[in-house]
Amino acid sequence: MQSSIQKMTRAGIIAALYVALCLVFNATSFGVIQFRPAEAFTLLPILFPEAIPGIFIGVLIANLFGGVGLVDIIFGSLISLLAAYLTWIWRHSFLAYLSPIVLNAFLVSLYLHAFFNTPYWYMVLSIGISQSLVIVLLGVPLITYIRKKASIPKE
Repeated sequence: MQSSIQKMTRAGIIAALYVALCLVFNATSFGVIQFRPAEAFTLLPILFPEAIPGIFIGVLIANLFGGVGLVDIIFGSLISLLAAYLTWIWRHSFLAYLSPIVLNAFLVSLYLHAFFNTPYWYMVLSIGISQSLVIVLLGVPLITYIRKKASIPKE
């Protein structure tokens, strides 16, 4: 049984790593064409429910540096919170892997297309493709690695 301190610490580490990765990959983490490696952490609720607030806080802080402004800080964070929650709810299903892809592609695009004066469907495709790549190439191996190293059974 893990203590609440351990869970809060894990959430804090997830938030800090999310922000750090966004800042390291600043050139690709924000904008019309995005490739945000930190989004691999959006699958962590499959293993750890405390990842939900960690992702929310990480996105909120990272978006402070993104240059898109208050809309992205608020809505981007709330969309990530919803995606993380749905990932946890659907953790026993393939839907867990789809929630961060679909929600970011369709909802973040709602305001980014206006901000960047870019067609909505172009933004949907751009974000959807980049989210899919990050989830498949980074997120799935991350979950597999943690599950193996921490001896977390696949339910």
